[in-house]
Amino acid sequence: MKIEKKHLKEKIHPIVIDILKKRKIENFDDFFSWDLKTLPDLENLLDLELAAKRIIEALDNNEEIGIYGDYDVDGTTSCALLYHFFKTLDKEVHLFQPSRFVEGYGIHPSSIDDAMKKDITLLVSVDCGISNLETAEYTHDKNIDLIITDHHKDAKEYIPKAYAVINPNRRDEDQDQLKSLAGVGVAFCLALKIKNLLEKRDQKVPSIYPLLEFVSIGTICDLARLNSVNRKLVRHGLKQLPKTKHPGLRLFLSQDDIKKSVLESEKCSFNIGPHINSRGRLEHPKDALNLLINDNPYECDTFFKNIVYSNTQRKKIQSNVYNEAFMQVKESWNEPTPVINIVYGANWHEGVIGIVASKLVETFKVPCIVFTDSETKGVIKASARTAGELDLFQTLDSCSDLFLKFGGHKAAAGLSMKKENLPALKKKVTEMVSKVPEIIRTKKHNYDIEVSMHELTMELCQSIAKMEPFGQGNPYPILRIKDAFISDFKILKDKHLKWTFQAREKKSNYQKSLYGLSFFYLEQWNKTSPEELIKKQKSQELIIDAKLSMNHFNGRRSLQLLVENLEIGLSPLAN
Repeated sequence: MKIEKKHLKEKIHPIVIDILKKRKIENFDDFFSWDLKTLPDLENLLDLELAAKRIIEALDNNEEIGIYGDYDVDGTTSCALLYHFFKTLDKEVHLFQPSRFVEGYGIHPSSIDDAMKKDITLLVSVDCGISNLETAEYTHDKNIDLIITDHHKDAKEYIPKAYAVINPNRRDEDQDQLKSLAGVGVAFCLALKIKNLLEKRDQKVPSIYPLLEFVSIGTICDLARLNSVNRKLVRHGLKQLPKTKHPGLRLFLSQDDIKKSVLESEKCSFNIGPHINSRGRLEHPKDALNLLINDNPYECDTFFKNIVYSNTQRKKIQSNVYNEAFMQVKESWNEPTPVINIVYGANWHEGVIGIVASKLVETFKVPCIVFTDSETKGVIKASARTAGELDLFQTLDSCSDLFLKFGGHKAAAGLSMKKENLPALKKKVTEMVSKVPEIIRTKKHNYDIEVSMHELTMELCQSIAKMEPFGQGNPYPILRIKDAFISDFKILKDKHLKWTFQAREKKSNYQKSLYGLSFFYLEQWNKTSPEELIKKQKSQELIIDAKLSMNHFNGRRSLQLLVENLEIGLSPLAN
């Protein structure tokens, strides 16, 4: 495998080069590129020009325009992006989001009725709509033009009969490089098209570059695949976030964060995203959206406190549901090992079942579907998460005759059905998944490359950081270390572990010891106790799989290991 430019090779750590080769990444220039000029044409999506011209017509005629977005972080950032874009055009738009517990996912005829009350004649959906055939037809009778922008699979009998349907995953779309766009990425394409059409008629439009802040958050948190297009868009968004002008976003940033040239993607995936999502998981998401669009720092502070409270409550509820679901799975976890976990709890909170499904996949390494009762008697709802490379959407789509509602993508799906169909679904899905090779349908613990303790340097960590953004399609590298031992450990908050690792062989000019963190280690299933690890490592090698990261604290930087897996190997130590 050849690196295209010699100067690039000199800037990248050899271990990072080996990681990229193992991941079969051949075009190093493109992988590390920040050049937005090399993006494919973002304006070539079907119906994009049709939609942009209709919006410009509405602007010219001073029509009332509505933006309707999903209640998750992708939908919320999409709404915020278009809100700020129209604001630069001196146009106030109406914002709508459904409640997970009242309207549910998608656009509904009642949503059109709400738009009519505000005299809206043009409604733009973001991150939803591709499956709402009835609603699209309902708009015709109400004299509202509906423009659907979405990125979810086009899986209904036909494409919705809306004024325009912009979706890189619609069945007749051929822009393959854009298929990985999140909903917020599609919204950005729409803003770009409107801007360019307005400028062609000599209307001055401010730069939409700042809108990439929202693209970065929504793309990372919606687990959109970080292909060449998304990597470039997200990089520029992460570059802007430390200096963001939005007071709501500034509240997420620490003093160390605002000093960085580029914000880490994990700040979005583990902090900003969960907080924004938490509001929609427990109640109406409006406070999260208000946080992203409001220019008043004092009002933003109130919204921020509300979503922090929601996130705290979400964690408590999630923990209770997970513990009950875990026990359900554990009771059925006998020989033969289940190929998929399907659990049901009548009173489980609907807002957390998706996270619980993900955690059960992490624990048991197989796909999972978590059901709970809906508001309608006799009807249950579920969130499903895949494991490995199994296309769970396709698997469940073959059972769609059992469902009342169904949607999603390869890795995740949501559905509702009559409770009486649960046994039939379990039987059918289990049979189908059983026919898939185990290597495809299970989550395997993988690492990228084996390294020695003396190779864990600041230079390596900085080179790994150049691989940002990390996420779906570009996971943070996992390093395997086999020449270290645990010299000490400390329990944090009754569930986390802080390790002290030392090299077995002492060499000069490298880290003699290194701290490592294992989050929720004491809550994990089937884990070897720290005491047992220390005992066994005396005669057998200790295997550490971890991320090498930089710890920022009070302006100081230090290396640390974020431990993904810790186990005793089969090989005895050499004498």
